[in-house]
Amino acid sequence: MKFSDASTPVVVLRGVESASHGALGILRSLGRLGIPVHLVACDSQTPGFFSRYCKGRLVCNVESGNAGKSVEVLLELGRKIGRKSILIPTDDNAVLFVADHAAALREQFLFPQMCPELIREVSSKKGMYYLAKEHGVPTPEAAFPTSRHDVLDFISRAKFPVMLKAIYGSQLMKISGQKMFIVRTEAELLEKYDALEDPAHPNLMIQEYIPGGDDTVWMFDGYFNDRSECLLAFTGKKIRQYPVSQGSTSLGICLESQAVRETTTEFMKKIGYKGILDTGYRYDARDGLYKVLDINPRIGSSFRLFVAENGMDVARALYLDLTGRQVIPGTAREGRKWVVEDQDLVSCLRYHQQGKLTFKQWLDSFRGVEEAGYYASDDLAPCFTRVMALFGQAFKKLNPLGA
Repeated sequence: MKFSDASTPVVVLRGVESASHGALGILRSLGRLGIPVHLVACDSQTPGFFSRYCKGRLVCNVESGNAGKSVEVLLELGRKIGRKSILIPTDDNAVLFVADHAAALREQFLFPQMCPELIREVSSKKGMYYLAKEHGVPTPEAAFPTSRHDVLDFISRAKFPVMLKAIYGSQLMKISGQKMFIVRTEAELLEKYDALEDPAHPNLMIQEYIPGGDDTVWMFDGYFNDRSECLLAFTGKKIRQYPVSQGSTSLGICLESQAVRETTTEFMKKIGYKGILDTGYRYDARDGLYKVLDINPRIGSSFRLFVAENGMDVARALYLDLTGRQVIPGTAREGRKWVVEDQDLVSCLRYHQQGKLTFKQWLDSFRGVEEAGYYASDDLAPCFTRVMALFGQAFKKLNPLGA
């Protein structure tokens, strides 16, 4: 794939909560087309800074609290670049930052017209649940307790196991290191609720447990224009997750699901969504429905799993649309696989320990892998940087006194 005009620069705004391979994927996808791509990140050692496709580097945490200063830092970067650039945030907080300060940022940047209220609603699992219910989109049943009394009331009519999740996932991740828990007993639910909830700021939800393995988790990856029309859509499945059974994609496959595609495009049209979208579903074999689990109003870290036969992906679709050119969707590459090397290695060991993955199954699972999160033969430095960082982390764990 080639673009006739690749002169409009891009600035990737890597959020604190986003995976480093997501930003790296954007750098490579657009950089290989000759597009000048700049990266803003809070970590000076983020692998993307070492990519041959990274035109400019800026260390800045736009989520640090001083929003006015962060806006000015980005505007100054835009002035240095010398022309309006496309701004691509990579996590929910960064998307909200851009939406909240859109009027000021538009002086130097191009991005979809995002409604801050809608972004907040869909990035909150509580807001998403009620939106799905309002528009008739299947979603697991859920309760949103605001006190221990509410939890006890839920227990009186509950069927276990259940899922304990956070309305805003990043907050639970900071406290516990996990985004969710499978809870099997009443006592366990009360114990975890007491340990993890902040009564002054309720953030926990209890969700219906849908039985099934990782292969029941489906994804939608797409791009919607300023009329909420879907210009590019892909679907696929998670083969393995990190952390196991409850995390992001460590190995995924691109597969067509008409139900997931149609459900998502119709839903987004109804609510007036614009921009790149990453959405998760779980197939419920009990009633044959695909039930929406989360809506990420941004580019997903696994977006490079989804590439059309003509080379189109959501980052490229965004670029074309915002520069006034036609997005030619192309046919999805059915069976294409994508892997995050370090995460999948850990997941494989866990699955093997649980008796869910044999050596032969492990080998067979890599058939069809066309791309990795960090390794690329034309861009080796980010992978080397990631490996060295992992060795450093391992050394600190093994030798805490000498770290």
